[in-house]
Amino acid sequence: MRQGSAQLTWAELDAQVDRIAAALQRDGVNPRDSIAICGANSLAYAALFLGGLRAGAAVAPLPTGTTPEQLAGMVRDCGARLFFTDGSVPSFDAPARRIRMDLPDALAAWIGPQESVPKPVDIQPDWAFNIIYSSGTTGTPKGIVQSHAMRWAHVARGENYGYGPDAIALVATSLCSNTTLVSVLPCLAKGGAVVMTEGRFDPARYLALAAEVRATHAMLVPVQYHRLMALPDFGRHDLSSFRMKFSTSAPFAAKLKADVLARWPGGLVEYYGMTEGGGTCILEAHLFPDKLHTVGKPAEGHDIRLIDEDGRELPRGEIGEVVGRSVSMMTAYHNQPGKTREAEWYDAGGNRFIRTGDVGRFDEDGFLTLMDRRKDMVISGGFNIYPSDLEAVLRQHAAVADVAVVGVPSPEWGESPVAFVVPQPGAPEPAELRAWANERLGKTQRLVDLRYLPELPRSDIGKVLKRQLRDGWSA
Repeated sequence: MRQGSAQLTWAELDAQVDRIAAALQRDGVNPRDSIAICGANSLAYAALFLGGLRAGAAVAPLPTGTTPEQLAGMVRDCGARLFFTDGSVPSFDAPARRIRMDLPDALAAWIGPQESVPKPVDIQPDWAFNIIYSSGTTGTPKGIVQSHAMRWAHVARGENYGYGPDAIALVATSLCSNTTLVSVLPCLAKGGAVVMTEGRFDPARYLALAAEVRATHAMLVPVQYHRLMALPDFGRHDLSSFRMKFSTSAPFAAKLKADVLARWPGGLVEYYGMTEGGGTCILEAHLFPDKLHTVGKPAEGHDIRLIDEDGRELPRGEIGEVVGRSVSMMTAYHNQPGKTREAEWYDAGGNRFIRTGDVGRFDEDGFLTLMDRRKDMVISGGFNIYPSDLEAVLRQHAAVADVAVVGVPSPEWGESPVAFVVPQPGAPEPAELRAWANERLGKTQRLVDLRYLPELPRSDIGKVLKRQLRDGWSA
């Protein structure tokens, strides 16, 4: 494991994880208790995460882009006995002992003697592996409890994509996200090496590091792929070592997938699913270049169906909400049984599915095309408007670098669509761009407003925070 000039061999990492697990046990962290971690990616962060698991604890990796009040609420909610932070995390009252993981002397003093070895723990498949808090794109973050069995299913799936002792996974997304763990854990489980970038994502530095370490695997969110492929000198970097690249967490435009396939060696796999689990679709884009507009087919052993607003199952070809069932399912939302029930759907046989809130349709070959988030769908004058359709039209204009469409209140129609655009240099006036788009949209789809922003608000893993756009809009 490496970050910058610092690195740990497997033997050194194993010894440090032992010492951390022993220190947790010494401080009264029992199996099935929780610890919380919040901060930038680091070797210490990774070792603390693994040490918590070895002690049988559930690890809550908390998002850094949240307010002190939200962080305090998450620490209370997960019941953490210890809270590991770095200097980027503001001070606030938390019902847990706080330990700085970015101060080597402080961390070493807490860890204790070199020879420390933890008491063995008989970890069970149904025990909580981690508690990941939702990004809050649609409301208050919820603690998603994922079991060891669920995580093992992710590791097993990784066997299909070339992870092994010679694998080198380059990590440029936060360890607090399910996106990152889906890539890191299979690599570690198979004896590979993990290389973490430093600081904010920098496309040029990322490509230089990928070439230097001869990276074989990468997990990136679509906005990162966009920034990488836009570099004028992308082609001069030697990326021939790559076996597989992955993406998840946000819509991945077909045009961008095609560009990655054309210019970046190795396969490209898109995962569609939720941190809550349920059903996952996989698009092996290098094998199905004619299906780039889809998110692929259900993964092996995953049962994905569509339901209408009344919870009735729909036949293939119909548009409905996506629900899924598999071994990779969250146990529950932590301490929120009501929210858990809202997220569940049961078929006629009593089988439990997780509701995604996404609207989609299966084609004749069994590939799933997503229309939009059900909560993001705009209902104007009784018509359903899918923001992704409007965003796709706007992206055809050369002046549009990024775009998000949301529904805002309308006294006449109930809701109306508004576009927020990140413009390219030399872009026309917003009114001109809106007129251009409306000429290409259906009568019920037309934008009532279009505004320029220097950038769209995004979560740590690149999801557009549409709720912030809606809340900040005023006529």
